[in-house]
Amino acid sequence: MSKCRDYIENIADYIDGEIEESLCTELTEHLKSCENCRIMVDTLKQTVVLCRNGKIELLPPEIESRLNKTLKKKWEQKFKRGNKS
Repeated sequence: MSKCRDYIENIADYIDGEIEESLCTELTEHLKSCENCRIMVDTLKQTVVLCRNGKIELLPPEIESRLNKTLKKKWEQKFKRGNKS
C-alpha cells in the first residue's frame, strides 16, 4: 500500500500521457495487481470525460449567491485562521 501513495502523485500525468516511459510501465504493472489504484484511475478517467463532455448548467441567482457566500465563509475559516489583521 505504501507504493500506492507514491503512484497517486503521478496518476493525473499518467492519464494525460505525460509521464516518463519507465514510470508509466511501472504504474501500468502496478494497476494490474492493485484494484484500489485501478478504481481510482478508472474513476478519474470517467470524471475527465464527463467534464469535457458536460454542459454548463446555470444556477438560479439566489442559489448561486448563497453558494458563493458559503464557500467564501468556509475558505476563510480554513485558510485565514490566526491571520486576524
